[in-house]
Amino acid sequence: MTLAPNISLGKEEGLKTEEFVVNIGPQHPSTHGLLRLVATLDGEIIKEVVPHIGYLHRSTEKIAENRYYHSFVPYTDRTDYISAMLMNWGYVMAVEKVAGICNPMRAEVIRVLIGELNRLASHLLFYGTFGMDVGAFTPFLWAFRERENILRLFESLCGQRLTYNYYRIGGVSHDLPKDWVGNLQKWLAHFKQVYKELYDILTYNVIFLRRTKGVGILSKEQAIAWGCTGPVLRASGVDWDLRRDETYSVYKELKFEVPVGENGDVWDRYWVRMQEMLQSISLVEQCLAKLKELDDKLPRLQRGSAEWKENAMFVIRTQSVLQVEPGEAYVRIEAARGELGYYLVSKGGAKPWKLKIRSGAFCNLSVLPEITRGKLIADLIAILASLDIVLGEIDR
Repeated sequence: MTLAPNISLGKEEGLKTEEFVVNIGPQHPSTHGLLRLVATLDGEIIKEVVPHIGYLHRSTEKIAENRYYHSFVPYTDRTDYISAMLMNWGYVMAVEKVAGICNPMRAEVIRVLIGELNRLASHLLFYGTFGMDVGAFTPFLWAFRERENILRLFESLCGQRLTYNYYRIGGVSHDLPKDWVGNLQKWLAHFKQVYKELYDILTYNVIFLRRTKGVGILSKEQAIAWGCTGPVLRASGVDWDLRRDETYSVYKELKFEVPVGENGDVWDRYWVRMQEMLQSISLVEQCLAKLKELDDKLPRLQRGSAEWKENAMFVIRTQSVLQVEPGEAYVRIEAARGELGYYLVSKGGAKPWKLKIRSGAFCNLSVLPEITRGKLIADLIAILASLDIVLGEIDR
């Protein structure tokens, strides 16, 4: 092989490269929303990635200060619109804590049932889009087929398929419709069979393993230092779940396991969410059993008694314009993307004086520069997808 005379491949006089900057987004399939990533590259190697948010801002927290307590519930749907039920739940819990409202048992069981069903729908969307981001289109179609069945159940429950406005201060807006439980049970039986296909097509696929194993490793110490929560934190080996460790609603009466990863890489973040799907199925089935117990008690109870209300009522009627005494509360729940916190301050009256939302996806995205440095540009897409962000929750 003869080299051109002006080219040298010596150690000191070799070919030199320059850094260059690539903008990914703000509208790009892999960013899953309005996100711009400014990537500084040396060839195919990432030297630095800086996430730029701010394209979706709606001043959600400021809007809360100008809305009645009940009126703000629909706005919470728009924060994480993929798991809007959980967004509703955290907010109404914060208001209930400040207002001193205690909900009937039936309402709490329905909340957990619907919350876990929404977590399942959210993880299905993650599974499908994640598979597509690493080059597999079939998982996307299969996941959306099953997610569609959950959305149909939600539609028959509250009339909506994306932004639900279902949870209420004091309970939920509707009791479960006739035949709804039967339809849910049929789908659960079907999905248990489908889940194995979903798991098998990706999890140990050779190409998938090459794209995910050992890629984007987030250590336990890094995850804690950056404030990561949810599946991202658990994938790094931290055994922490608010449903168990700071339990709320009726979770203390339910049995479930908390999946924990080992290496904190892209594959572990995928695997943890896949295992959480199984746990959500189990929790939904336990809630259905609890609802049947409550229904079986009703004929033996005196209508209007305290015990009857606990078993029969799905919401406590409050004032249409709820007046709340001065006080403050911080409530956090285990949402699909991590810890969702609402810090609410009341100075008395019908509107919050201040509301602050703690977003799990915001902190999880913040760690992106730390775990992409030195990786390939193709790895960036897989790493970002494994964080499972929703920009409505990040840019509030």
